[in-house]
Amino acid sequence: LVVRFLTKRFIWEYDPTLESTYRHQATIDDEVVSMEILDTAGQEDAIQREGHIRWGEGFVLVYDITDRGSFEEVLPLKNLLDDVKKPKNVTLILVGNKADLDHSRQVSTEEGEKLATELACAFYECSACTGEGNIMEAFYELCREVRRRKMVQGKTRRRSSTTHVKQAINKMLTKISS
Repeated sequence: LVVRFLTKRFIWEYDPTLESTYRHQATIDDEVVSMEILDTAGQEDAIQREGHIRWGEGFVLVYDITDRGSFEEVLPLKNLLDDVKKPKNVTLILVGNKADLDHSRQVSTEEGEKLATELACAFYECSACTGEGNIMEAFYELCREVRRRKMVQGKTRRRSSTTHVKQAINKMLTKISS
């Protein structure tokens, strides 16, 4: 999916077990966004995985619609994200891949939609192979959600900073007047 998103092509000889980091710039809603995308390929050990989770600001959880086991790994992975990223809410999207293999489907679209509702995230079905579905929109929506969360956290932080400054000024004024 990452390679399809970045190159708009499917690369048959791509090794999906290799971890890769990509840098990409895009204009989303008239704003230039720089992305650093880590494709973990799901091969990392527990210590590596925790480091990747701490590093990430947004996550694309991908399962294979032809592999029920991959779908069943989504919720435990989301729980791990929550544990590592505490107390922050994890920003993520859910993607069912291999939509071109509908004849071998083991996970229905409705099941994916239901899980996304439970996870409170956006849901997409697509195919890295054919480009079916809106892969670009999925990544862009994740960027939008990361931006929204940063703005909310930034406002909270500013408010608390302002409160601290007011308290410090009041303490100084209290000391001066006494």
